[in-house]
Amino acid sequence: MLYRALLLSIFLLLCYATSPSLSTGIGDLMVRGRNGGISCAACTVVMILTEQVSVIHNETIIHSLERLCNYLPDKYRQQCRIFTEFFGGILIARFTEEDNPDTFCHKIRFCYTESDKQECRAFPKTGSRSSRNVHSGIFKELFSSEMKQETYQIHQDTKICELPGIKIICNWIDKILDKHVPVIDLDGDRYSTFQALRGSSWRGKDCDDSRKDIHPGSRPIQSDRDKDSNCNGIMGVDPVSGQPYEDLYCKDSQARGVVVLGDSISAHFHIPREWLNATEISAAVFKPLPFILGNEFNWPELSSITGYMNNTYTNVNHGPMNSVYDYLWQRNRCNHRDYQNLAVNGARSWSVADTIEKSISRNQITDNPVTLFYALVGMDVCNPLTDTVAYMTTPEEMKNNSIITLQFLEKTLPAGSHVFLVGLAEGRVLYDSLKDRVHPIGSLRNDVTYSHFYDYFNCLEISSCRGWMNTNETIRNMTTQRAEQLSNVLKEVAQTEAAKYHNFKLAYLENPVFKVFEHWRNLGRPLWELLEPVDGFHTNQLGQALTGQVLWQILETEYPDAIGPINPFNNKIKAIFGDQEGY
Repeated sequence: MLYRALLLSIFLLLCYATSPSLSTGIGDLMVRGRNGGISCAACTVVMILTEQVSVIHNETIIHSLERLCNYLPDKYRQQCRIFTEFFGGILIARFTEEDNPDTFCHKIRFCYTESDKQECRAFPKTGSRSSRNVHSGIFKELFSSEMKQETYQIHQDTKICELPGIKIICNWIDKILDKHVPVIDLDGDRYSTFQALRGSSWRGKDCDDSRKDIHPGSRPIQSDRDKDSNCNGIMGVDPVSGQPYEDLYCKDSQARGVVVLGDSISAHFHIPREWLNATEISAAVFKPLPFILGNEFNWPELSSITGYMNNTYTNVNHGPMNSVYDYLWQRNRCNHRDYQNLAVNGARSWSVADTIEKSISRNQITDNPVTLFYALVGMDVCNPLTDTVAYMTTPEEMKNNSIITLQFLEKTLPAGSHVFLVGLAEGRVLYDSLKDRVHPIGSLRNDVTYSHFYDYFNCLEISSCRGWMNTNETIRNMTTQRAEQLSNVLKEVAQTEAAKYHNFKLAYLENPVFKVFEHWRNLGRPLWELLEPVDGFHTNQLGQALTGQVLWQILETEYPDAIGPINPFNNKIKAIFGDQEGY
């Protein structure tokens, strides 16, 4: 069908629907927001991209839709056809030469204005955009086409995930978002041989998915003479000494794992800029789409705490990889594969205490200790619906929630572990650094700044963090004040509660992003270079790498007992076992 490319709206929708301000499923998200909310934003964005692509290639919207659709991986085109067979009739019947993306999405009721709300528009009513940008002759081909269909009626409050073709994908994503443990895990040890779906992107790869006692981080069974039971790639017996390699090289090395309980920052939420920039969009940038969907738009394998691989996605994710886990593995190769990223988009202190903490996999008797980071750096002060402190986590709630989690960890972590409570970030840097810059969706004409982008999403009440992503300075300052209060609570908890725990040492860390930004300023570089260009909220790949580097430096200098000694047998392990079965 000519309109297959409108399937792109599914994926744009899901980008926003799984944004860091959320931890609920797609079905719940579709009723979220005001004035059309996410459905309005998805409709407007896909129409903007379609129109811009038609301008760039000097072609009709029909052909630009076909072009966009052809960019999608093959496996998604069938659902695209189903959706566009439905939506094509609406487009033909309702779009006129006077329409632009804003007016069209209002006309078909994906966008509307509630009685007590102001009208939300992606572009000003007057200014650089006008109906001529949708080509005065573009739709002549539509109306003369043989594809004329009946006029479909869309009622107010129509949700994109209710439409044919999209519902199946929304349901699939909904199931993924409800899981904080591997979807594919045959033996139930919470480790997987599959990469996405909370698999080895998030936790070390299982080397035997038929035995629950074999997984990364376990203490070796019978010194791994005949079988690798801890999945670190080290097994067998030294022919000279007759000693198992695990005993020779790892037994006294103080091996340990890395765990993070966090939000979207630690999960490394990233939407490729190229998906929303009409001047960069292509089939190549959509090749990793299935993998990105399967990882909830997160990139834990490249994150600051659990990253383990060189960046091979450089066409859609730009920058190097440095992480606490990678440094720890280089320090002691016996730590191979022992990482767990338990971060969840939208996680707050209460959701960690309620459910997320229970997704950790550690046995106090049979597993090695861990260094764990409790890193909820912003969502406790972020709310898409309001910018008042009434809906932010209170200091008392933060204290209670963090203590509940610490009490759980005391019953879960092996003796000799370390737990770090990480302070919240300073989000005012977002607006200060980006306010006058052009958002990717406005790259063609330089007509959408981040200030307008923030206002638009706040109007729809679907912002990732209304408190900081706001043109109102008073609100930004108020949000920072609460964040500082919550950080002080965590610091107090670390000081007053440490003696109560016997299986781990407890300490507080100032958020490492402060030192990252200070370092970048000292180099004379603008901070926007470290921020995600699409959501305008997270640190990008470069920012993640610098955060991992700074965090490791803090551990090396201030908490060396949390990382253990350098293993003197690293070179021998490398010579005998090479890449240790990789990842």
